[in-house]
Order: sequence, then C-alpha cells, then structure tokens
Amino acid sequence: MVEFEWDEVKRLSYLEKHELDILAARRLFDGRPLFTTTNLHHDELRSVSTGVNEYRHYTVVWTEPDERIRIISFRRARNAEERNYRQL
Repeated sequence: MVEFEWDEVKRLSYLEKHELDILAARRLFDGRPLFTTTNLHHDELRSVSTGVNEYRHYTVVWTEPDERIRIISFRRARNAEERNYRQL
C-alpha cells in the first residue's frame, strides 16, 4: 500500500482558494494511466503527472522520498498537459 504525505497548511489553502482538495490527488496513483515528466528542483527530483479523475484532467506535482509519495501541489491540468495526456 502506498503511503502519502502533504503539507496540511497548503491543503487547507487550496481548499479555500481553489475548492480543490490535495487528498483527491491520491486517486491518480491507483494504477490509472498517467502522463509523467520529471525535473530537478533545488536538488530534489520532482515528478509532474497528469491523469483523469471524474472526467476531468488534473496535474499533481510530487516526489517520492523514502518510499512514500509527498504531494507538493494539485490542480486542474493546463491545456498542454491535457494534450500530452491524450497522446498516451
């Protein structure tokens, strides 16, 4: 079973500003297809994954320290991210 972690202050901020719960990002890791790229951010390897949840495209930025997934951000996918996902 995959373990997740996130910044609770950031989660509450997303709920207030965007009405989007970071916890929903966990659903994207249930084995469904994802379009994922990686990049180095301040010496940390981060992944950016786009997938579909409830008929909408979402993007999650995450890293995987110590065999758990740390969710950094979660949002509706941008147009280019959605196009990349559709090419899977």
